Amino acid sequence: MNATALIAEDEPLLAANLQAELARAWPALQIVANLGHGAAAVEAALARRPDVVFLDIQMPGMTGLQAAQALSEDWPEGAPLPLIVFVTAYDQYALQAFERAAVDYVLKPVLPERLAQTCARVQAALQQRRARSDNPAQALETTLAQLRGLLASNVGAAPAQLAVIQAAVGTAIHMVPVAEVLYFESADKYVRVITAEREYLVRTSLRELLPQLDAQRFWQVHRGTVVRADAIATAVRDESGKVLLTLRGHQDKLTASRLYAHLFKAM
Repeated sequence: MNATALIAEDEPLLAANLQAELARAWPALQIVANLGHGAAAVEAALARRPDVVFLDIQMPGMTGLQAAQALSEDWPEGAPLPLIVFVTAYDQYALQAFERAAVDYVLKPVLPERLAQTCARVQAALQQRRARSDNPAQALETTLAQLRGLLASNVGAAPAQLAVIQAAVGTAIHMVPVAEVLYFESADKYVRVITAEREYLVRTSLRELLPQLDAQRFWQVHRGTVVRADAIATAVRDESGKVLLTLRGHQDKLTASRLYAHLFKAM
């Protein structure tokens, strides 16, 4: 089967080995890019639109999971998302998350026998996708469902939940009750903390903050946005599958990506 693929792996020797093993296991597969970090992989994938993306889980800057999340949110409307294969050095306990999510993976160092199984599985999935090419929405929802399952998997013990955010304002430390936060938004190496009265900037990443929040009360609606569920007033879905959110007592409007649109369903 002819197909195109992109590799994102920050260790050059492992990246070269994966490309060489793929050439043996799947000679018809064309590698359109072999990149060393997640942000470049997302940019290249959006430009080249490969059929398959091999993502290293642990890359500097943007992890493989974050890259997959970015692709799902930024992918052009109407175009099928690439099939995603994660490359990981995780132990067996962590791999249970990949099994449950039905997203294929290969372990480092890559073994030819296991990679051959992955290639066969990906080829079968591509054949199924092409057979139902008249229903791209179904293919998109299948990929999004896999990503949701993986992002929701609980690997390791959860940290204690935050009750108060300590935000520096000049020489003062403001104690901001988490219950008063309307939403959190990623801003480079910081997170914007928005309450009804004002905005704070805290030096942490949304990735580090998210596990410390009550997932029943604070919903991630975008890779860079987490909103308090009871602060949402309305949710309106547009034609692309994204959802526009309005907040109670606040003029800001937020967008929930296609990956998280399933959170908003009438009872």
